[in-house]
Amino acid sequence: MDSINQQQPEDNYKDLGGTEAIAKLKDMVDSAKSCFFLTNIKTGIPANVRPMSVQQVDDEGNLWFLSANDSHKNEDLSKDPMVHLLFQGSAHSDFLNVYGIATVSEDKEKIKELWEPILKVWFTDGIDDPRISVIKVEPTECYYWDNKHGNAIAFVKMLAGAAIGKTFDDSIEGKINV
Repeated sequence: MDSINQQQPEDNYKDLGGTEAIAKLKDMVDSAKSCFFLTNIKTGIPANVRPMSVQQVDDEGNLWFLSANDSHKNEDLSKDPMVHLLFQGSAHSDFLNVYGIATVSEDKEKIKELWEPILKVWFTDGIDDPRISVIKVEPTECYYWDNKHGNAIAFVKMLAGAAIGKTFDDSIEGKINV
């Protein structure tokens, strides 16, 4: 446990499993809307990083993206399916770290399910653009940092702690087991 947590008057660590884990994952991804999507993570050379929007988190905790089938990302995934996703929902909460295994397909039904009109910016032929592919990321390891009672209460607790010289951090962290 981090040294900061040893000064806490309350428990700030909680691993999540089952439906609670899936709900937390969905909530945090929804808060952030997008992530840094890292590929080429096992080679020992710098990873390839790009921002990506998550289209959906399903009931099993899989994250779904739409991608161009001729992108560097898809090329990276054809060589190594391991990915690392980094989310930040706000300046003070909703931090999420996800490792997973990505699979790429051109499942037309899933494309229709995930399609939004704004995506025409990248796929100019619309929903039938031949360049659209689907990336499914199946999480293998997730870790979160958040606050328990919302940003306003977390801020008040930080101010109170600073005023009296004690650690009153409203943070919570732990593994998300999906």
